[in-house]
Amino acid sequence: MDADALFTGGDPILRILVVGTAAYVALVIVLRASGKRTLSKLNAFDLVVTVAIGSTFSSILTSKDLALAEGVAALALLVGLQYAVTFLSVRFKGIDKLVKSEPSLLLKDGAPLPGALRQQRVTQEELLAAIRTSGGAELSDAAFVVLESDGSLSAVLRG
Repeated sequence: MDADALFTGGDPILRILVVGTAAYVALVIVLRASGKRTLSKLNAFDLVVTVAIGSTFSSILTSKDLALAEGVAALALLVGLQYAVTFLSVRFKGIDKLVKSEPSLLLKDGAPLPGALRQQRVTQEELLAAIRTSGGAELSDAAFVVLESDGSLSAVLRG
């Protein structure tokens, strides 16, 4: 089997093994070079980039029409754009506000805030689950519950 057939057709299992390994090595190198923030879950923007990287990696593995070099270039582009946006967002407040959402207060002093719950599409049962995760048992056990920028709920119990 010639090398061209390996990357454009040929035995699909062998192609996945060879191209997948090469793409994995390239992805690890690109991610290590870009730093820890690239795959963080600090906000929704980070999550979207992480999913896009996974989707691109999947396409490299499974698409016979996508050359390894094209796939690695796509991975590098995604990681590079993530790096650029995060680099700029820590330096310019306007860019930071554009890509990140602000945390939302959903419960204060044991009392749910109905308008905030409705706006953020969160139920009281979800508040209660966050409170239980933090060691409380009832809504009244919490000083406050916040919907964080990454979509998680944080509960702080009353002292």
